[in-house]
Amino acid sequence: MTEQLLWMHGAPYAVGNKDEDCPAITPFLVEGDDRPAVIVCPGGAYGARACHEGEPIARWLNGLGISAFVLRYRVAPYTYPCALLDVQRAIRTVRYKAEHFRIDPNKIGVLGFSAGGHLASNAGTSYDKGNEDVEDVIERESCRPDLLVLCYPVITLKEPFTHAGSRKNLLGKDADPDKAEQLSSEVNVTGDTPPTFLWHTSDDEDVPVENSLMFAAALSKHKVLFDLHVYAKGRHGLGLAEDKEHTREWTAACASWLAYNGFK
Repeated sequence: MTEQLLWMHGAPYAVGNKDEDCPAITPFLVEGDDRPAVIVCPGGAYGARACHEGEPIARWLNGLGISAFVLRYRVAPYTYPCALLDVQRAIRTVRYKAEHFRIDPNKIGVLGFSAGGHLASNAGTSYDKGNEDVEDVIERESCRPDLLVLCYPVITLKEPFTHAGSRKNLLGKDADPDKAEQLSSEVNVTGDTPPTFLWHTSDDEDVPVENSLMFAAALSKHKVLFDLHVYAKGRHGLGLAEDKEHTREWTAACASWLAYNGFK
């Protein structure tokens, strides 16, 4: 698949023109019109993007009849707000080009793993309806996702449950506590936050399960519908978890939830 740059004349805050300076989406499209779509954010502690959480996930979504777009978002040395701007731009771009991609502009989800889960949860708790007054027609589109899928996500940037590496890469070595609070997704949930599917393992040693539990609790408080699946065992970063007899069931549970939400 051919990647598509999100900004043709340079992304905000870009310091060069190499691949890592130029956020892009790679489309994985399915046949048919008005298909649902999901933007995939691989994990990597905001310092990299894990390959096994990119294309294989897009292929799995294709098998469900869902078009997918793997996002190359900016990572360290880029810091906040670059990655958030990238995922917001990806949502706007897919929505603006819905007819071209043959997707339903009202069925655009975001799926993220680990730090990519933090990015996805930020997309679901920090969005706007677009700016009708700007010249850039893509920026006139809403960047609100219609649903979220969060896989062993980093949610909070506060101690004791944050992932220190993700926080450092996103906010810098001496992270401002106020900024960490502001970007902790559990404190930003509202009644308008999209419906969410979460899964985690209870013994995750890198990103504690409390991250998913806190986000689920916030969703419950605001009466946002969600699925929460916590599996007993499994190392961090499992991806599709195809070789884990129990944990791999997350894909079936997620497929059912996506269909329940009209993504089929």
